[in-house]
Amino acid sequence: MYNPICGLARDGLPIIGFFALAALITGLLRWPWLAGLFLLLTAFSLNFFRDPDRTIPAEAGMAVAPADGVVCKMGEEIDPASGEKRQVVCIFMNVVNVHVNRSPVAGVVSEVRYIPGKFFNASLDKASTDNERNLIVVTDAEGARFTVIQIAGLIARRIVCPAKVGDRLAQGERYGMIKFGSRLDVYLPQGYEAAVTMGQKTTAGVTVLARKAG
Repeated sequence: MYNPICGLARDGLPIIGFFALAALITGLLRWPWLAGLFLLLTAFSLNFFRDPDRTIPAEAGMAVAPADGVVCKMGEEIDPASGEKRQVVCIFMNVVNVHVNRSPVAGVVSEVRYIPGKFFNASLDKASTDNERNLIVVTDAEGARFTVIQIAGLIARRIVCPAKVGDRLAQGERYGMIKFGSRLDVYLPQGYEAAVTMGQKTTAGVTVLARKAG
């Protein structure tokens, strides 16, 4: 769906290439300050757009974290996809986290919806309702619907989501990314309970986010 190229997110390659070329040109022109700046930006971009492979846990009845980051909010909120009150887990990503997003469960993409908005700090509560965001619903083989919302942040200005309605995603499969700091909200279906705690660090595709009750 959104496979990396040489361990890097494909949307980052033009940015990395631009900074690297600028560093080379300014170095050849003997502009050391600019060359040093562009080298630092190249290194930052290489780190930001890294996309390592992950081993998905072999455990039945669970959902994995869709993002690297820290759990910044948990509770019950209205799921914007279904209109139902559901348990939500929010993961905040800072600029040092891997920003490629992964599907929490195996299933079919049953809804994709882009919602324009503002660019408040993604750690704020109002980011869930006011910021630019992209919503997808992944329906698993048992009909459970997981709503995953990519939310742009104060610096993030582009949400990438090539997933379309009807696409089949494996658990932990890459389906998009958000550039430069952001957040993901996951609304759990009935019958699932969160397996993380506030402030816990998550690793996309590895950390168990929720488990089926019973």
